[in-house]
Amino acid sequence: MQNAMLHEPVPQWARFELQLPGSTEGNPYLDTDWTVIFCHDKTEQKVSGFYAGNGEYVVRFMPSDIGDWTYEAFSNLPELNGLQGSFTCIPAAASVHGPVRTLDETRFAYADGTPFYPFGTTAYAWIYQSEALRTATLNTLAEGAFNKIRMCLFPKNYSFNAEEPTFFPFVGSSEKGFDYTRFNPVYWEHVENCIEALLELQIEADLILFHPYDKGRWGFDRMTADEDNRYLQYAIARLGAYRNVWWSMANEYDFMSEKAMSDWDRLISLAAEEDPYAHLLSIHNGTAMYIPESIVMYDHSRPEITHCSIQHWDVTLVTSWRAQYGKPVIVDECGYEGNLQQRWGNLSAEEMTHRIWESFARGGYASHGETFLHPEDEIWWAKGGTLYGRSHEHIRFLRQVAEQMPTDTMPIPLRDVPVMGVEGEYYLHYYGQHQPGYREVDLPEEQEFVAEWIDTQGMEITRLVQTYRGKSRIPLPSRPYFALRLSAVQPVVE
Repeated sequence: MQNAMLHEPVPQWARFELQLPGSTEGNPYLDTDWTVIFCHDKTEQKVSGFYAGNGEYVVRFMPSDIGDWTYEAFSNLPELNGLQGSFTCIPAAASVHGPVRTLDETRFAYADGTPFYPFGTTAYAWIYQSEALRTATLNTLAEGAFNKIRMCLFPKNYSFNAEEPTFFPFVGSSEKGFDYTRFNPVYWEHVENCIEALLELQIEADLILFHPYDKGRWGFDRMTADEDNRYLQYAIARLGAYRNVWWSMANEYDFMSEKAMSDWDRLISLAAEEDPYAHLLSIHNGTAMYIPESIVMYDHSRPEITHCSIQHWDVTLVTSWRAQYGKPVIVDECGYEGNLQQRWGNLSAEEMTHRIWESFARGGYASHGETFLHPEDEIWWAKGGTLYGRSHEHIRFLRQVAEQMPTDTMPIPLRDVPVMGVEGEYYLHYYGQHQPGYREVDLPEEQEFVAEWIDTQGMEITRLVQTYRGKSRIPLPSRPYFALRLSAVQPVVE
């Protein structure tokens, strides 16, 4: 047994990290077993350490409970086995709320209970771009429209994204092939830096673990089951202690013909087993856009799946998916604002905004993407960089509306219009492409309400002069893409 080590305090939901030198003989990625047990009161968490390369072994741990923690290490390497130590977890900064969890069948929240409304975007291969383009991506994200980004760990071989990466997850090259038993430290350190940069912006990193956009070019889409498992375990051990990480098992999983449904079941079960923090976990389906019979939806009712990540153009189905699966729904791909030839990539800003509002008003969420042609193929959806469209401005506006809602706002079923609200306190109607001239509502007789028109495209809010109670007829502007917000008048406190 080695002497116990005392470490510096670690803020709640930050990362405790232990780095130690060790053997480089053989293949440490394959030959080393290293598990560390962290204990606090009656809480015990088992965390896998990993070989970081260059003779360095690392274990990372994200403490969730304030107070004193101890640990003990178990390994087949003598220099790692029997290590003991302790540290104190101190309160997080006021701006830190912890990892995002599902709160119920509709809502997400941070670990401390603060509501989280996922307004996400897509920049699949942004981590593979030049430093200048990555900086531009982060500057764009800092403008505040989005709080989540979908991004691939493997490189993409796809339209507008065919350049050869400068580094890969595994040791090797396109010319000489890759050694799937050895991970590339330069790549993984780069990914960590990107996740850390997103964390500083309070943006969730929705990490896509597998995808079909390799097409045999590098072979990452057709590894063996053992190779897939090792890659997944390594990614979780290395990245799981970052509080802003989500796991997306695959993008368009059903387009990966080399894998059967049983492979996805295995990988999802393995991810749930390996992740000591129970980060959000889902899987995204493909579709031949606007061909319903092409859709092969994964069984989101599986207990390991935390929420539904769906590709579909008809976001009115959010209501049905919520009822079917009993979990929060994010339509992570409903089409993109842009002017590509492909149908999924040429939505107007108005239609992109409408789909995201429609999803939200039905108790779900939809993600943004932008696909405007660019002379250097610097398209946001593929590479990040700069946004040239307008829907992101509308999404920022919707995010502000959402974050002003009561925290217990839920979908309210009405026959002819999607509504979010709290009975007797708050109602948000979204009329979409319809343009009614008035709306009759039944409000509580004893409570007075303020009525506001929300122009979702013009990003303006107009408060009506009159207030309302009981059965009321409220005028509307007879224009599409308007919402009606009804808020109970709060008594003045003397």
